[in-house]
Amino acid sequence: MSSTLAGPLTDHCFTSVAHSGTPKGESITIAGVPTYLSAPQASAASAVETVILYFSDVFGPFYINAQLVQDYYASQGFTVVGIDYFFGDPVHLHLNKPGFDRSTWRTKSVEQARASVPKWVDGVKEMFGTNVKYCAVGFCFGAPYVFQVAATDMLSCAAVAHPTSLTEELLRASKVPLLFSCAETDSAFPATFRRQVEDILVEKKATYYFQIFSGVSHGFGTRGDPEVETERWAKEECQRAMVGWFKRFTSSK
Repeated sequence: MSSTLAGPLTDHCFTSVAHSGTPKGESITIAGVPTYLSAPQASAASAVETVILYFSDVFGPFYINAQLVQDYYASQGFTVVGIDYFFGDPVHLHLNKPGFDRSTWRTKSVEQARASVPKWVDGVKEMFGTNVKYCAVGFCFGAPYVFQVAATDMLSCAAVAHPTSLTEELLRASKVPLLFSCAETDSAFPATFRRQVEDILVEKKATYYFQIFSGVSHGFGTRGDPEVETERWAKEECQRAMVGWFKRFTSSK
């Protein structure tokens, strides 16, 4: 079986329709890394119970679409921290520039993420402590970093949507329940890779959940067109399912 279970970034990874809304979070720094923080409005009066680590796509955690998704999780009672492994240089700042070298930008960004994610995760644990529960979610570029954390004892569960750069080694190392939100059309995570992932999870006797949406393509979870009903519903249902997944494995009941 191939060790590649989700391919590299594709053209779909670099396209987006900007959503509308007013972000409610703030910019902080954790372990020297810019971070979007979105907390429940009641958090000032009550202790943090569950923290979601948000690993964004190439548009970064401060892109309006990502901010609104993180704010949605916060509205459901979670404290959310989104790592900016692009350090203020997300891809959409370059897409309309003549001569933009996407490959060079990607290489730089991967190197930054590899260097910053471990210390950032340690910083999150230092910030919130050991008496809270942690979940992780990743979209596209962010998926492999979810699996890195899922290989530790930190998380209660994890979720990814339209992943890239996933290997069999990363999947097998995961210790937590996994949700996969998938698009019918996805050259980075096509049906053949999805089925290999499922076979491995069955073999591992893992706890998992797949949702597959027809009529949408890679990126639908954060970057679909809200004016297109199929894309809007898939994006919203993806996020509802993730919230339900987080609640299932962090509830004290």
